[in-house]
Amino acid sequence: MSDDNNTIKLLGISGSPRKKATDYIIREALRHAEEKYSAETDYFSASGKELKFCIHCDYCIRTQKGCIHEDDIVDLYEKMKWADAWIIGTPAYQGTLSAQTKTIMDRCRAVVAQDPKVFLNKVGAAAAVGGDRVGGQEPAIQAIHNFYVINEMLPVSGGSFGSNLGGTFWSKDKGGEVVGEDDEGLRGLRRTVKKLVKTAILMKQVEKQD
Repeated sequence: MSDDNNTIKLLGISGSPRKKATDYIIREALRHAEEKYSAETDYFSASGKELKFCIHCDYCIRTQKGCIHEDDIVDLYEKMKWADAWIIGTPAYQGTLSAQTKTIMDRCRAVVAQDPKVFLNKVGAAAAVGGDRVGGQEPAIQAIHNFYVINEMLPVSGGSFGSNLGGTFWSKDKGGEVVGEDDEGLRGLRRTVKKLVKTAILMKQVEKQD
C-alpha cells in the first residue's frame, strides 16, 4: 500500500442485486479515479452475495467480536477499514435505497461496536440509479449521507450546478448500456469523484500533521 499523501485508497460498493446499471456506474467511478487520480481501488457488489439482515440481537455490542452472522458482508468489513474513501451506489427502489444497500449499512454496526472510531474521517460519496429520471435518486443518496454522518465519516458531493448531492442516473430500466449514455449523470459522477478524491487527500494530509 502506498504512503503517498496524494494517493488514496477508494472502495466502491454496489448495493444492487443485479450486475447492471448500478454496477456500471460504480465501476465507472473507480475507473475514473484510477485513470485521473491514480487511486488504488477495490470493489464489492451485493449481486449474488449472501447478505443477512441485522436482527438487532446486540451480539456485536455484548461480545465486541463482530457480527453474529457469518456471510459475505464479513469480507466487506476489511475492505471498508482499508479504504480512505468510499462511494456507495444504489438502485432507487420505491423512492429510496435497495434492501441490499440498507443491509450493508445496518450491518456496519458490528464493526463500529468493536471500535467506535473505525470509520472516523473517512470520506464518503454516493450515487443512485432510477428507472425514471426522478425516481428517488436523491432521497436514496441522502440516506447514504446520513449513514456517513452517523459513523463520523465526511459525506461529499460534486457541488452545485451539475451534481448537487452526488451522481444521479436514469437507466430507463435498460441497464448499463443506457446509463453509460447518460451524459449528465456521468458528468455529475465525475464531479463527485473529483471532490471525493480531493477531500480524502486533504484528510490524509491533516492526519499526518497531527
